[in-house]
Amino acid sequence: MGTHMKTTIEIAGPLLAEAKAVASREKTTLRALIEEGLREVLRRKSPGEPFKMRDGSFKGGQGLTPEFEAKGGWSRLREAAYPGFFDEDGEKEQ
Repeated sequence: MGTHMKTTIEIAGPLLAEAKAVASREKTTLRALIEEGLREVLRRKSPGEPFKMRDGSFKGGQGLTPEFEAKGGWSRLREAAYPGFFDEDGEKEQ
């Protein structure tokens, strides 16, 4: 991996003993075990790819369907989409 740095950390005794036992059982070093665990934690906590919304736009072309055009236009469409949310003047009800 790149350059190694020496550092000192405090680890609880039982955790260190368990880590040494695992390292011995897996025939690896304590340093390698700690680096593996640290990489795993950093991988889990790093943000993934940012969410990207797909392009859902479309070419409408003809405007409102005849059903909505003949029965009140956009205000009828709004009432159908949000029943009870707007009053008869198209204002948001309180």
